[in-house]
Amino acid sequence: MQSQSSFRLRQSSLSTLPSHIEIPQYDASKVTTGIVHIGVGGFHRSHEAMYVNNYMNQTGDLSWGICGVGLRDADKKMQDTLVSQDYLYSLVEKHPSGERKVSVIGAICDFMMATENPAAVIDKMSSEDVKIVSLTITEGGYNFDPVTGEFIADNPDVLHDIANPTAPKLVFGYLLAALKARKDAGIKPFTIMSCDNIQHNGDVLKAMVLAYINLVDAAFAQWVEEKVAFPNSMVDRITPATTQDDIAELASLGIEDTWPVVCEPFHQWVIEDDFCHERPAFEQVGAQFVKHVAPYEKLKLRMLNAGHSVLGLVGSLAGFDTIHGSMENTALRDMLGEFMRAEVKPNLDPVGDMDVNEYGQILLARFANPNIKDALSRICLESSAKIPVFLLPTLNDNLANDGNIDISALVLASWAYYSQFHTSQQGKALEVQDQMADELQSAAKGYSEDKLAFLKVRSIFGDLVENPRFTEVYQGYLSKLHEGVPVLDIVETLAPQVSKAS
Repeated sequence: MQSQSSFRLRQSSLSTLPSHIEIPQYDASKVTTGIVHIGVGGFHRSHEAMYVNNYMNQTGDLSWGICGVGLRDADKKMQDTLVSQDYLYSLVEKHPSGERKVSVIGAICDFMMATENPAAVIDKMSSEDVKIVSLTITEGGYNFDPVTGEFIADNPDVLHDIANPTAPKLVFGYLLAALKARKDAGIKPFTIMSCDNIQHNGDVLKAMVLAYINLVDAAFAQWVEEKVAFPNSMVDRITPATTQDDIAELASLGIEDTWPVVCEPFHQWVIEDDFCHERPAFEQVGAQFVKHVAPYEKLKLRMLNAGHSVLGLVGSLAGFDTIHGSMENTALRDMLGEFMRAEVKPNLDPVGDMDVNEYGQILLARFANPNIKDALSRICLESSAKIPVFLLPTLNDNLANDGNIDISALVLASWAYYSQFHTSQQGKALEVQDQMADELQSAAKGYSEDKLAFLKVRSIFGDLVENPRFTEVYQGYLSKLHEGVPVLDIVETLAPQVSKAS
């Protein structure tokens, strides 16, 4: 039912919002910072900030508010939006039935631009009230070589930060400066918690932080290694980019919000219970604390995230625009199910009492949600950072174990075609956002002289090009694509005949 009028989202308008909209059950103006979060985007606001909001709703403990930090000039838009709305924003859960659940989130209480005042950000992180620094900075923000896993010490921004310790550009310089200040002041260090989709994200973050600090102060690096906790975590919630239609629909429901967040109903957060300072009891609001996260994150990265890339790259070539649209194609849906069953599942570790088959079916249902129009362009952006993390580990396991590789090979062949032409097979322009876009396109264009040219980008593929079993399958698919064979015809040969049999 549409509202006759809508109200601008501010503290003063909360009491006037329609009753179907959930508002904070606490005074959001009294929330204080306990967490500094670097990289406030849609996913952070649909996930960690939602958990903090629900925790404060349940407990009334307002000391765990989030101070957002922007490391890039582009983050200024987020700061301006949140400030204009008293740091409130709307979270819209879109259910498959068409139901919309709208909540106002009050967990964020401040936002600072590191580019404008780095000293103030360091001071904030050094505050005794801050007990956790969390991050969603994407795979690229960790500054590691995707093949070797080593910290990229000659990155110009790293060199800048070493020379300018009070005005760094990267997260590592801020963490170092704040931890040093806390140590000098006799304040316990904060826990550093990655919320990015990287396997062993806490371990990776720790290794990169220590690598940076060792370049600056080896003795202090030893202190950090002994005193600071970097818990691994697994995070999950599909959160597509907000569109103007989402903003207009929300206004029809009663709220004018410049930048709401839309997401699916499902959410999951599995965290290693390894903190060096206090933490909120997030288990009271659905988070799961475990001794070892690795089996959970491996399951999620290899099924959900890799599954997204499967649909994103193959679906884009076929001319689809969204995950949901791709899932409406029976062959693509069946191929994705076969990828999970035949290529991913044999290489997974036991995951507590979780039923992996059921997990896969839940994923297929989530991807098929007709109200989560997750753009394939979003899924495919920065594929050079995603594919080595999400897909290649499964492929390498299957090559080592004589497992199935066909669907993985088709995905990489599709990526090569996508990278060369930046179009679908029908000629529709595809949006390409990737730090390595030029290098990938150059390599892919080498196909006419060398059909394996794309695989020779060793910073992504390592020595994959030297595996004859893989290259034979990959080359076969890529040749068919170049010959004009529709990718969906190839998909038909890979998808099990489930739907046809039924």
